[in-house]
Amino acid sequence: MPRNKKKNSRGGQHGAVQPFSDEDASIETLSHCSSFSDATSVADEGGETNEDSAQEDFQYKLKGFIDSTVDKSAKTRQGALDGLKTAMATRILYEFISERRMTITDSIERCLKKGKGEEQRAAASLACLLCIQLGSGIESEEVFKTLKPIFKNILADGSANIQARQAVATSLGLCTLVAEDDILDVQATMECFENLFTRSYAKADGTCPSISPQVSQLHTNALLSWALLLTICAASQLKDILQKHLPKLQMLLESDDVNMRIAAGETIALLFELARDMDAEYEFDGWDELCDKLTALATDCNKHRAKTDKRKQRSVFRDVLKAVEEGAFQSETIRFGSERMSIDSWVRKRTYDAFREFVGSGMNYHLQANEFIRDVFELGPPMLVDSATMKAMKISRFERHLHNSAAFKARTKARSKFRDKRVDVGEF
Repeated sequence: MPRNKKKNSRGGQHGAVQPFSDEDASIETLSHCSSFSDATSVADEGGETNEDSAQEDFQYKLKGFIDSTVDKSAKTRQGALDGLKTAMATRILYEFISERRMTITDSIERCLKKGKGEEQRAAASLACLLCIQLGSGIESEEVFKTLKPIFKNILADGSANIQARQAVATSLGLCTLVAEDDILDVQATMECFENLFTRSYAKADGTCPSISPQVSQLHTNALLSWALLLTICAASQLKDILQKHLPKLQMLLESDDVNMRIAAGETIALLFELARDMDAEYEFDGWDELCDKLTALATDCNKHRAKTDKRKQRSVFRDVLKAVEEGAFQSETIRFGSERMSIDSWVRKRTYDAFREFVGSGMNYHLQANEFIRDVFELGPPMLVDSATMKAMKISRFERHLHNSAAFKARTKARSKFRDKRVDVGEF
């Protein structure tokens, strides 16, 4: 996937910071923040004047959130971080953010160093969203250069809050993908992740280490971030990784944690895909043993495991087994606006899942409008959709809703009559 480094040349607008009360910075204002996520609906109701007014109000709120990230109240800081996260996940704010990126970076740094638990988690996620907004260029590199040492310190500190370490393990991976320019630094970050998830490997005597659920989640997050960075590794590095880790990753398939088992299985599938991209005749010495383990997980009937865990696990490992045995991938089509994108490889799946982790329900919007994400998935420049097209799309969706409602009512009536007939037959 292309990750061309280029300096962004788009400019932003300067604006004075407006006063903002603690009450407005609370978590309750998040719904107000998200209400501006669809500018077209504002335009439909009142035209360009209302849209401009809404935009000014939205930026006023954002400035208030930024100011409140340094408030004395932890609750206010938490609300401000969450407000910024919601805004960045649901809208493209490049012009606004680029002018204030160092201010926002300083706030994130302060919250990571002095905050606790949830505040650190929110700050780590916000750092990732900031890089996603800025894209792959000098601006995001500067942000990451400031935050990377703090991320690594938290990740390596066994006494740090476990929730903060879990969040950092996820954020550091995607920030590295977006903003790291040196492949040697990418390798160093991957080693940080290795230092964590390899602690879940089986011991020399074959027994699994005793790990708490929270630490297991930390190791799982580290493994998934490591797998994400595999997608941008050089061929020479991949050869070393295959030799060193592929035999040992099988050990994680025996973990008591279903999330770890799934993460290990998907990482194994990804490694096989990358290996076969380099060498179509790639062979793995422990192939038979690995396939036996994957088959057992794909048909797991262990009574000691929860039904939901077994269902989820069997579904994933059926796909993993096909990847290892046949080199196959169960493709999925993502629809956004008038466009479609195919998730047709484990590389794409890992990358898509990583971005979706942060933007959530805003993923389709970012696929339409975020130049960087479109570049990652090779979608080309953002497509401009005029208001007439938007209205036509809305009308078609409304008509489809009416059709579905009518069909549902018809089915209900037909089934009611059928039930009445069955009752009549039963009475004879």
